[in-house]
Amino acid sequence: MGVPRGMLARVDAEITIRVADELLMFLPAARREPVRRVPYDGTSTLGHLVESLGVPLPEAGPMTIAGEPADAATRPRDGDEVRVGAVPRPQPVPLEPGQAAPRFLLDVHLGTLARRLRLLGLDTAYHNDMDDPALVVQANEERRVLLTQDRGLLRRRALWFGAYVRGARPDDQLRDLLERFAPGLRPWTRCTACNGELVPVDKTEIERELAAGTRRSYDVYGRCERCGQVYWRGAHGDHLEEIVREATRLVADVRAGSAGPGAADPDGNGTDRAGAAVSE
Repeated sequence: MGVPRGMLARVDAEITIRVADELLMFLPAARREPVRRVPYDGTSTLGHLVESLGVPLPEAGPMTIAGEPADAATRPRDGDEVRVGAVPRPQPVPLEPGQAAPRFLLDVHLGTLARRLRLLGLDTAYHNDMDDPALVVQANEERRVLLTQDRGLLRRRALWFGAYVRGARPDDQLRDLLERFAPGLRPWTRCTACNGELVPVDKTEIERELAAGTRRSYDVYGRCERCGQVYWRGAHGDHLEEIVREATRLVADVRAGSAGPGAADPDGNGTDRAGAAVSE
């Protein structure tokens, strides 16, 4: 029985894919070129082709085929030229009514970044013992942006929203995230240990929990509503203040330079301290 002509694919079919410079880091070192001619079987989707190059789909921005907008489900034709851009910065994230900033979930390798995001008042979940399927489940159920440096994790089809964290140092990772999402900040309002909300607490209520030197040196305290951790402006306060100042300035600069849809409301970039300080 013969095969219908419409089901035959040319074995020599090819398409040209042009990848934005920002995405070249995801390509294998031996094939790290912005323009590639790749074989095409006539049936694969654009999303499959992009990921076959090494680029996780959450990192692919606007795509076009022959100059026309396309999405991951589009099937190109023999000879087409595909362009794959980087995600826009700041990148819009779907928010629920009353939600002022994205919620985040970080994988096991990003513990220091998680604490810094909480310092800035961002709702940040983190676990050091959760496997990849469980991370995807939590991200989807709680509508959290999953932050990772695991490219395989970003390839999971079920994941609703993920982002690759660039940089090896926490300073660089934080800068990358703030430039990418420009979230509204509320520094000093979350527990860096458990992500709970901080509330002001009178010194007389907690003085029995404090060392004598701390009682003599500090008068302003906050307590985590979730775990009870007490916070005050300790010996590391100047360093943390610098992190907060730099983050606030960076987010303001990103927002000021963005005029596209999804630009964040500058009024959301407050510095509500809730009367809390940071423990040593």
